[in-house]
Amino acid sequence: MVAQGARRTAAQVAGVVALAVAVTAFLSVAAVRHGFFDLKVYYGALTFWVHDHGEIYDYLKPGTQYGFTYPPFAALVMLPMAYLPWPAAITVSVAASVVVSAVLIWWLLDPVSRRAGWSRWFTLAVALCLAAAYEPMRETINFGQVNMLLLFLVGLDLLRLLPAGSRWAGVGIGLATAIKLTPGVFIVYLLITQRWRAAFTSMAAAAVATLLAAGLFPDASREFWTSSLWNTSRVGELAFVSNQSLRGVVARLDPDHPSTLAWLLLVLTALGIWAWRSRAAVAAGDEATGLALTGALMCLVSPVTWVHHLVWLIPALILLVDNAMAAPAHGPRRRALLAFAVIAYGLLISRIVWAWEKDFTGLDGFLGSNTYVWISLALLMLLPIRRWAVPAATGPAAGRPEPTGSAVEPADVPQLVEPDRGTPTGERHRVGGPLAVR
Repeated sequence: MVAQGARRTAAQVAGVVALAVAVTAFLSVAAVRHGFFDLKVYYGALTFWVHDHGEIYDYLKPGTQYGFTYPPFAALVMLPMAYLPWPAAITVSVAASVVVSAVLIWWLLDPVSRRAGWSRWFTLAVALCLAAAYEPMRETINFGQVNMLLLFLVGLDLLRLLPAGSRWAGVGIGLATAIKLTPGVFIVYLLITQRWRAAFTSMAAAAVATLLAAGLFPDASREFWTSSLWNTSRVGELAFVSNQSLRGVVARLDPDHPSTLAWLLLVLTALGIWAWRSRAAVAAGDEATGLALTGALMCLVSPVTWVHHLVWLIPALILLVDNAMAAPAHGPRRRALLAFAVIAYGLLISRIVWAWEKDFTGLDGFLGSNTYVWISLALLMLLPIRRWAVPAATGPAAGRPEPTGSAVEPADVPQLVEPDRGTPTGERHRVGGPLAVR
């Protein structure tokens, strides 16, 4: 047994090394090096503000129209950067993104590995290699973006604090919203699923953080809320192929005169599907799927969703694998879900939308330039809701779902498996703005 275990471990180590080498080779060809462009914007704006005594929202990166677009609380959080040398700022940015990404992926994958009987370290190592190849993740790192930090704050609430009944549940969502407005959709998620305490905690946290920044930086706060927030010229072109939102789809149909009405109709439709499915997920005790559905919705309804923002699809991709492994082995459901996950992931590492960067006209341009939007829509509509019984007398608390990722006994596994449908039986039951960018 010892020899067999040692051979298995050696094979796993060799597999991880081989995968890491393959991913490194792939990145050497596929990854675009952006030179930490966005981090340079933050660093330049903070340096201009702190050391040159300028107004942070007046700063534009030389030769571009890009400036600091986040609320003043984000400036407060990033303020230490102004006192770091540039190489140290890069190191902190990369290290922070890598650490929080590893923790979040572990939270989502550990229950899957335990249920499937996979080695936990091996599962995480493979997942991190695959995450490194994921285009939104590598763009987040290469731009020096904050996406994974925000996803971590939201995941902390929805995957850890809320299922445990913590009175602090909601603080992470509130802070993420105060840093960048788009995570505020998760406050709406808490409201429509009637987790009132967490919803009000998140609103209070966002308000306190915003008021703290206003008290410390009144001029910057006044400038942001009255002027910079509404200055859309700083965010880039809506029709640019990197904008993988519903607004981007409409804009690419007619770049000169994009239809606001068509966009609003699409947004309302997406919101209706999301509200219905999110309520069903929470009713089933599946908080992780609620997180995944809301992340997909945010990517769709934000007026601008650059490719690097699609890290919010990571929970949905992992849950596709979870649902596949819970389905009967060799059955059609497992094959369909694994195919869905592999195709979606394969497209999301491929840079396929950039083939239409210069010309997105025609049917092929409409379909190809919006590939990542179609994936977000498919995940919103088809990601299965994992259902398992949580008897009122034995659940964690009356009216509160069982924590996502808790141990599931073998007898319960079939309850995770729906018939060959994307949604469970009996589901009768302006987000974004300029700060949706960079």
